[in-house]
Amino acid sequence: MNEDLQLWEWRERISNLYYEIRSSADAVAAWRLWCDTRSTLFRDHPQSPIEQADRKGFGGPTLFPYDPLLRLTVQLVPETSERITIATGVDGDLSMHAFARTAGLEDRLGGELTLYWIEGYGGGVFLPFVDGTSGTETYGGGRYLLDTIKGADLGVVRAGGVLVLDFNFSYFPSCAYSPRYVCPLAPSGNRLKGAVRAGERLPISK
Repeated sequence: MNEDLQLWEWRERISNLYYEIRSSADAVAAWRLWCDTRSTLFRDHPQSPIEQADRKGFGGPTLFPYDPLLRLTVQLVPETSERITIATGVDGDLSMHAFARTAGLEDRLGGELTLYWIEGYGGGVFLPFVDGTSGTETYGGGRYLLDTIKGADLGVVRAGGVLVLDFNFSYFPSCAYSPRYVCPLAPSGNRLKGAVRAGERLPISK
């Protein structure tokens, strides 16, 4: 299987995984499936961001325990003032524009987040963030919660502009694992003062 077919198959498996997450009524069971599936893909799949020499002994991404208090419901407020272009190496420039801002995270996490729409053919929702753990307990460049172009889609907005953001599904961009990747990181407005101790974290030193 050539690299294009491998990537296609990787994307299919991620999309199917997130479909199962969205379809589950049990958030903790869905999170366990997410953990187990990603561990298998990172260890065994040829498109894994883990370097080839390190895959055999890779036990999977390190995660905080599931915290139901970090499954949060927010209201989305329309936002249209910001447009960003980011250089992503050989993939060229990535352009995106803000389309919504959360309302409901400030009291719990010390800030609100902007949701971006990635421009270009098809487009997609992108939600990166930095928080109080970034650079110490988690990757310094921040984490992703939504990236629907890549299949990371936890669900659409409900009636009245309500959205559930489950930070237990936060994950590192591929550039956290390998210099082969150049990833778009969180803009300055997507920085939470609070510590989000959920989702992917750095390995604990022994």
